[in-house]
Amino acid sequence: MLTDVIAFINNILWGEYSVLIILLVVAGLWFTVRLGALQFRHFGHMFSLIATSTSSDKDGISSFQALCTSLSARVGTGNLAGVAMAISVGGAGAVFWMWMIALLGMATGFAESLLAQVYKVRDSHKEFRGGPAYYIEQGLGLKWLAVLFSICLFLGYGLFFSAMQANTISDALNNAYQVPTLYSGLVITVVAGAIVIGGLRTIARFAELVVPVMGVAYIITALGVTLMNISVVPDMLMNIVSSAFGLQEAGAGALGAALKAGIQRGLYSNEAGSGSAPHAAASASPNPKHPATQGYIQMLGVFFDTIILCTCTAVIILLAGEIPNGEMTGIRLTQDAMTQHIGGYGLHFVSAAITIFAFTSVVANYAYAQSNLRIFKLDNKFGNWSYTIAYLSMVLWGANASLKAVWDAADMALGLMTVVNVTALALLTPTIVAVSRDYFNKRDNKLPMDFKKQDCKVQGRTEEGIWD
Repeated sequence: MLTDVIAFINNILWGEYSVLIILLVVAGLWFTVRLGALQFRHFGHMFSLIATSTSSDKDGISSFQALCTSLSARVGTGNLAGVAMAISVGGAGAVFWMWMIALLGMATGFAESLLAQVYKVRDSHKEFRGGPAYYIEQGLGLKWLAVLFSICLFLGYGLFFSAMQANTISDALNNAYQVPTLYSGLVITVVAGAIVIGGLRTIARFAELVVPVMGVAYIITALGVTLMNISVVPDMLMNIVSSAFGLQEAGAGALGAALKAGIQRGLYSNEAGSGSAPHAAASASPNPKHPATQGYIQMLGVFFDTIILCTCTAVIILLAGEIPNGEMTGIRLTQDAMTQHIGGYGLHFVSAAITIFAFTSVVANYAYAQSNLRIFKLDNKFGNWSYTIAYLSMVLWGANASLKAVWDAADMALGLMTVVNVTALALLTPTIVAVSRDYFNKRDNKLPMDFKKQDCKVQGRTEEGIWD
């Protein structure tokens, strides 16, 4: 029965009615227009803020740590296994639509992270927390919608997503080294438990150390593969574009498959609009101290995740040659492709990369769901331990579950989260625009950049003592 319910919901969200595909494209276009295409106009400024993003204070982590934490969740199975699945189902054209949804999603990512900063609160440890549930409750006054989002978040990031990441790690290790999935699942569970018990700051420090190193190593490897096959790169790019618009022999059917697979896996990878990254964004003490600062920093996360890292995986797979058509092929396709390029070392490299990528997602997912315990008045020892036990149990289960069952459950949870979050973003557009314009005006006129809530009209209420 549960399988049937999940299939029914996914059919509405991703399948026959394509509700999410329409919703995300419209949201991306909406915020691109309302914010003056800032992801293109302020592209250089987005990078310049990295220089001042490493400072923090006692109330929150640094903007760079928040970026690395969100990238820990973003950069995972979606970048290696998800891209492989998109290409195997939708062909090379799926890559093009992943790019498009990422470029539009940068504006959506800016909007949701800005709101997370505006409506952030202090938890029982006096550290910053926030996210969609908080800006829904405080900005819109809709407690029931905030609770609904939190439930979807717990199902997604607290349970199914971490299970799916563990599933990919165990499958990769089993394929490469014949490690029994139970054994790898136990190790993942124990190590993840040791990290997450230390709380958000421990998770942020772990992400700050691991994410840049693993990202650079993967990019360098993909560049090496590209140079080795430079003569066929133009044909590969032509194949991506022609497949994206159904210009090959498969026609309209190929277009539909590419569009759906690209957007679905693109969203899963960069998470723009899903409401996940705002939890990391809210935890930061940005420099300059303005909500828009973290919007720019998190917008960079969408760009890096999909335009850079997902493209690296796509290049590795497409330059390897023949792709299984219409089959849901996960991490093993990426492993096989890398093996074709660099021999036996390719299998080891991808196994190591997916283990690190997916594991960082496992620990970051914990922080996202934990930040919503306050919504249920469970921000206490009992609530934290109960959630930790449930989370670790799902990690162990996921390592031994079937690929399709875990991905279907993750797609459902992500889809429901996105519907609620995008609805809230649309209703809070006046605040997003007002706070953004306040930043633009101060920057253009070289005024002090610190934000105060009386500087512009903000919907609902904000927590006292943060932006006063």
